[in-house]
Amino acid sequence: MVSITKDADEKEISALRASLNAVDRQLHQVAKDMERAQIRDYIELLNRPFRLIWRNFLSGTARGVGIALGFTVFAATILYVLRLLGALNLPIIGDFVADLVRVVQAQLEGKMY
Repeated sequence: MVSITKDADEKEISALRASLNAVDRQLHQVAKDMERAQIRDYIELLNRPFRLIWRNFLSGTARGVGIALGFTVFAATILYVLRLLGALNLPIIGDFVADLVRVVQAQLEGKMY
């Protein structure tokens, strides 16, 4: 009789250990997922609004400078290509491009507002 209850207790203990091991694995998985999602960094930013504002200001400034530089390079490339097309003296396109280049050069050399 004693051995039957002892076997039952050991089965319950082993089932309890297996259950605790499963909970432990799930808890480690949740911790890894939270670390991967960087929840801690997000909460720190919410608790420090000045830091959040500063980061957003810096990222907006960098984005604006990048857009300005990119547009400048793009516009310079387009003007260069238009000059080359104007030098080809194509009947319709050449006149249009020449007028466009003249207008742009007049603006560059003209009055500064």
